[in-house]
Amino acid sequence: MADIYDYDLVVIGSGPSGKRAAVQAAKFGRSVLIVDKGAQVGGVSVHTGTIPSKTLRETVLNLTGWRERGFYGLAYRVKHDISVADLHVRLEKTLEYEVNVLEHQFVRNQVTVQQGLARFVDPHQIEVLTGAGESHVVSADKVIIAVGTKPHRPSHIPFDDKVVIDSDGITRIERLPRSLTVVGGGVIGIEYATIFSALDVRVTIVEPRETILDFVDRELVADFMHQLRDRGVNFRLGTQLESIQFELGQPVAILEGGRRVRSDMLLYTAGRTGSTDQLNLEACGLQADGRGRLKVDPKTFQTATPNIYATGDVIGFPSLASTSMEQGRIAACHAFQQKVPNAPEFFPYGIYSVPEISTVGLSEEQARAEGIPYECGIARFKETARGNIMGLQGGMLKLIISLETRKLLGVHIVGEGATELIHIGQAVINLDGAFDYFIDATFNYPTLAEAYKIAALDAWNRITPRVLDEGNDNIQPQEERSDTTVAEIN
Repeated sequence: MADIYDYDLVVIGSGPSGKRAAVQAAKFGRSVLIVDKGAQVGGVSVHTGTIPSKTLRETVLNLTGWRERGFYGLAYRVKHDISVADLHVRLEKTLEYEVNVLEHQFVRNQVTVQQGLARFVDPHQIEVLTGAGESHVVSADKVIIAVGTKPHRPSHIPFDDKVVIDSDGITRIERLPRSLTVVGGGVIGIEYATIFSALDVRVTIVEPRETILDFVDRELVADFMHQLRDRGVNFRLGTQLESIQFELGQPVAILEGGRRVRSDMLLYTAGRTGSTDQLNLEACGLQADGRGRLKVDPKTFQTATPNIYATGDVIGFPSLASTSMEQGRIAACHAFQQKVPNAPEFFPYGIYSVPEISTVGLSEEQARAEGIPYECGIARFKETARGNIMGLQGGMLKLIISLETRKLLGVHIVGEGATELIHIGQAVINLDGAFDYFIDATFNYPTLAEAYKIAALDAWNRITPRVLDEGNDNIQPQEERSDTTVAEIN
């Protein structure tokens, strides 16, 4: 199409989905241009979202000695006086590396990058406004919108970006607060609330719903909240935020009913908005919803305008970097008539809180709602030798198992390494495997992965008829320990 258009594909945004779409199209031999309004490539994921928050989490856990407190006590610290500067050192190094990797990928795959603000002129023409105030128009056969999102900032919230901040501002704070109010019990709010709690900041979470993380298995959430309450995190659930006032320079959250929550700093994380307001969508026949999100075909990510696709957070749930990358790949393949294998039915969801939460497949509530006869198997991390070695006091793994087919329906984990461990369960679920796999499998010893075997044996005791000893009527019980072998079942 080079003789008709300037490029075969223009990608607006260089976050996870934009990057993957651009590289995939380039590998098909197509000419690709990325337009990004940021000073550097990477989008929200690299500069204000995924990478900064996870880097901050790892830095806090390392500097506080959080992972060693199970042995050495709550007073144990690697560094006693932790400052914002300590947090920024690692963050800056990480972001520099991520940007360098992205730039190298684009150069290696011959993807052109232009810094500027993109605006549609029509479905095939895009005006690029540069920081110098200049503009030019580029044309493309296909366009992928991958602009991501920005924090929702309601007009009644008095943001000053110092003591009342959003999730973009949390990595730019100039001092560590002694107390923090987090408005919003979603993923972002919970991640930052628990990270600051690990810094021994007194945290209060305000959420208008009666529960947090309402898409996560309820038993897992209950265990998670118990761990947070144990370390002093306060919850104000089922309560609307009415206003924010300032007293002696401190923000005070005024809740319905008159309850007041005072703190050094307030983080507002009640939702995000698609960054589509400057795209001039009307010119290409598209319209965003009230939160700036675009509607797409869920299988191809094609919008109502056939040559335009949208991927990543701008299309809404699940708003994960992992799924966004796959969306970008699928959109590029469909745009250029390349065959794409069907994506696995189940993908993992990771919440990088302290402790981590990760889940894949059906929750207990979903299995019940679908009328599926099921049983659960539970393992506590402290039941594993590795958990004892690590000094873990909390953490659990839960399996959801079909009583009719013995197939694994869901895996839900809270605790150290949850976002890594979940992939074992993900593979078994997507391969339509039975929970017996975990009983028969040999796991490295000692590992946290042994929790899969413990949970499977726990479920085995409930769903498998008990075995009688030959020659007598004594029932052979099944041990629920990490050193139990299959031989002990028979």
